[in-house]
Amino acid sequence: MSTKLARIAEIARERTEERFTTLAHLLDEEMLKQCHAELKKGKALGIDQVSKEEYDANLETNISDLVARLKRKAYRPQPVRRVYIPKPGTDKKRPLGIPAYEDKIVQAGLSKILNAIYEADFLDCSWGFRPNRSCHDALKVLNFIIETKKVNYLVDADIKSFFDNVDHEWLMKFLGHRINDPSIHRLIRRILKVGYMEEGRKYIAESGTPQGGVISPILANVYLHYVLDLWFQKVIKAKSKGEAYLVRSADDFVCCFQYKEDAESFYRELQARLEKFNLSIATEKTKIIEFGRFAAENRERKGKGKPDTFDFLGFTHYCSNSEAGKFRVKRKTSRKKFKAKLAKMKEWIRGSRTTLVWEFVDKLREKLLGHYQYYGVTDNIRMLIRYQYEVNRLLYKWLNRRSQRKSFTWEKFNLFLKKCNFPRPKINVNIYEFKLRYSYIKLMMS
Repeated sequence: MSTKLARIAEIARERTEERFTTLAHLLDEEMLKQCHAELKKGKALGIDQVSKEEYDANLETNISDLVARLKRKAYRPQPVRRVYIPKPGTDKKRPLGIPAYEDKIVQAGLSKILNAIYEADFLDCSWGFRPNRSCHDALKVLNFIIETKKVNYLVDADIKSFFDNVDHEWLMKFLGHRINDPSIHRLIRRILKVGYMEEGRKYIAESGTPQGGVISPILANVYLHYVLDLWFQKVIKAKSKGEAYLVRSADDFVCCFQYKEDAESFYRELQARLEKFNLSIATEKTKIIEFGRFAAENRERKGKGKPDTFDFLGFTHYCSNSEAGKFRVKRKTSRKKFKAKLAKMKEWIRGSRTTLVWEFVDKLREKLLGHYQYYGVTDNIRMLIRYQYEVNRLLYKWLNRRSQRKSFTWEKFNLFLKKCNFPRPKINVNIYEFKLRYSYIKLMMS
């Protein structure tokens, strides 16, 4: 299967105008079994209430039946089960769609096919949900652009409810540029239109992609590739008087400009561009700021105070200097994300404090390690230490409420922490180290 997908990827790279007409046959037993094996255990169940373990118990028959239904066009995805999860930093909740298990398998297979084709088309300014790319890579490239290029102004933009407002007809047109297989089109359209179940009632989806759906990330990247990336590359950069750069991770993006008039022109045109495709910017979260090597000096000369900051991928970026006095972009965990992470940790500790101690400790160790691995980037050590301190306070509070008698004094609690050997806060990601594996970086460094 990997050989077939590699061949498709090769054709997509070599023939940029190629439209693939026969792809549905790739959704065979071999691929779907592989997709099943790659899905994680213990995930929330869809409306079918089937887990991976249950599906695996009769895997051969289940996959054989699924392939047969796909071939005779009888496969029908089930409505996703809608749940709501807290939205970081607010009292609002975000809708999340949980597909039925069999639908996850089909979506995973379709995702592999779409990735094989579109990875050749996606531009190097796109970083989210792509193979061998990460949020840390996006942060490194953005840092490199601001510190070394002629950047004086940023447009920090946010698309309002992007995943809920993806226009189905436009998305199918975009897919048609590269895929001309009616069976694949039919499958994707059925997934988009299947709707969701909430409180026993079915709702039809007129727009959007199911958040939580396996296929949603690649569909989002396809949509924004045509709506934003190509437009910025071919139109905005071409008519800008100075340098212009885009760094995008999923629907979160930052645009860098040399001149203020270019940034203002882009901001105006961005609104019209998004409206054409039934999207809009969140005006309260979108702004033009003076940022870069000369921002502090220019604002001080005008009596405007320090340069503004901006948030991107969970970090607040701000202008600063190195110990040698050279301009540097620094970053720290954003206040919004910090509060949200602590709130989530509090709920978990509160709900898990009565489990077996060492099971609780092992899980907490995993959670702390995950936090440090993502947020442990250059300059952010103080926020990591603060996070550790706040988590320890939560631990002391809630472990002492397991019974009517206190479990710990501070002295005993500190001994408990030593015995648990929780990971220590440390910088895991050097923002100035990246491999020159992307033509985008190589071009900028040449």
